Amino acid sequence: MMIKKKVLAICGSTRANSSNQQIIKAIAKLAEADLEIEIYNGLERLPYFNPDLDNEHVSDVVTEFRNKITSSDGVLFYTPEYVFSLPGSLKNAIEWTVSTTVFSQKPVAIITASSLGEKTHESLQLILKTIDAKFDDESQLLISGVKTKVNNNAEIIDAKTLEKIKVLIEAFIKAMNNQ
Repeated sequence: MMIKKKVLAICGSTRANSSNQQIIKAIAKLAEADLEIEIYNGLERLPYFNPDLDNEHVSDVVTEFRNKITSSDGVLFYTPEYVFSLPGSLKNAIEWTVSTTVFSQKPVAIITASSLGEKTHESLQLILKTIDAKFDDESQLLISGVKTKVNNNAEIIDAKTLEKIKVLIEAFIKAMNNQ
């Protein structure tokens, strides 16, 4: 029996029932045999990033966040696009990792699910490359027009999107197995 991989899922949306939350619930169902997914619900608790506060006295909530990343086998980012950019809470969270190596060669998967999402997807790719996270073309997915592709019951209702998500899951598992 294969041991399930521990995945920390970080959503850019802080809305309780967002389309992005429905997607991660669908992924958790699809991959339950292989992945133990923990959804991180603390973005709004993280203080605003300030390099002056990123020292030996960093807040407990930041330390906890970094430890969750470190102890995971991989991190799954899933986010909407707000005004052609990353949601501020997600960018803030990532900024709290810049002075560390928690993402160095850490397998990540990226899903941008929004009305359009292209600018956010490009931005998130660039940010994650900068902090040395490990991903490839198969472990990232842009889902434009998300409201027509997932329903409120956490079901992917678009066949092409479902297939792309399955490819992403397999690529992500493969990356975690090869680390």
